[in-house]
Amino acid sequence: MTEGAGTARDLSLARADFPALAQQVHGRPLVYLDNAATSQKPRAVIEALVHYYERDNANVHRGVHVLSERATAGYEAARETVRAFLNARSVAEIIFTRNATEAINLVARSYGDAFVGPGDEVVVTAMEHHSNLVPWQQLCARVGATLRAVPIDDRGELDREAFAAVLGERTRIVAVTHVSNALGTVNPVAELIAEAHRVGAHVLVDGSQAVAHMPVDVRALDADFYVFTGHKLYGPTGIGVLYGRETLLDAMPPFLGGGDMIRTVTLEASTWADLPNKFEAGTPHIAGAIGLAAAIDYVTRIGFEAIAAHEHEVVARAVEALRQVEGLRLIGEPRERGSLVSFVMDGIHPHDIGTIADSEGVAIRTGHHCAQPIMDRYGVPATARASFALYNQASDVDALVRALERVRRLMG
Repeated sequence: MTEGAGTARDLSLARADFPALAQQVHGRPLVYLDNAATSQKPRAVIEALVHYYERDNANVHRGVHVLSERATAGYEAARETVRAFLNARSVAEIIFTRNATEAINLVARSYGDAFVGPGDEVVVTAMEHHSNLVPWQQLCARVGATLRAVPIDDRGELDREAFAAVLGERTRIVAVTHVSNALGTVNPVAELIAEAHRVGAHVLVDGSQAVAHMPVDVRALDADFYVFTGHKLYGPTGIGVLYGRETLLDAMPPFLGGGDMIRTVTLEASTWADLPNKFEAGTPHIAGAIGLAAAIDYVTRIGFEAIAAHEHEVVARAVEALRQVEGLRLIGEPRERGSLVSFVMDGIHPHDIGTIADSEGVAIRTGHHCAQPIMDRYGVPATARASFALYNQASDVDALVRALERVRRLMG
């Protein structure tokens, strides 16, 4: 990390740690505000990937030669890094997956198929990403359970009375996002988990939009399952994490069958390996896990106190500046907001907003953000979304506003 990049409330030097941010697009310096989709990667992560492929490239758990031993050591050290990052009790509770989507599908297929049945209920919220909605719809269709959704209010906050009312003796699992990817709403997940536990339900939290911006302690939250994806945490694509309470993972059948997840195999039957191997069939994304560990080390060195303070200032500036843009309407006004802002502009399709902003060197995301129920709730087909990371600065907000003023002039 660049010297000085971790000083409290001043991350201005951190931008130099991210090579992709040094480029120009359309002849203008890149202003990257699409971090909720994926973050850029610091040099430390890139170097970790290069080191693995240049020096340690071998399969894990399956060789006695030096490269295999080094690859295995790096892969399992990455698991310990994730365990410490989440404050899990044991590395047995850390399962590497391709992404948060696969982690949720693993729980829906393994836990859901084994422990949810006809007449049972699964509770989701109306602000979920499709990855935390579709697998539960599929589960309910398979086993004859009922899916119940908790609505959100005009602010984009969860209706807490409706949440309490929907929980009951048939609730088996509650799936809730920690931070909405389309609204920025930060949910009080510790309180929601406690309410769900009072009726005997287990809770899965989608932390994909949280882990890059705030500390997460799964034991303090008392989460049963917590998932996130590495590429939003400055890590590589293709690597994700499922934290699961060990007693639950022990009771769950494997999700995929194949190599490395077995203890014994005969032509007639197989037995399963211990955790976490039981849920990691086949060759894993070794480099991805090592790169994710490097990303976690990077943000840990900076510290979430500095990251959160910096991002709060940048996002607050963005919210205030966007309110001054003629014809612009914010979608979602949560009292506790994560590091993103969604908006629409009168008479202008979000795709046009994104295209013109790109011509000014400003990268934002447009569309339904894999959250179509939220679009339906606000009566819009899509929104434009600016999302922020530790390397964004006040000047990025100013560039965004200038781009939107050009949108208004051209399309208004």
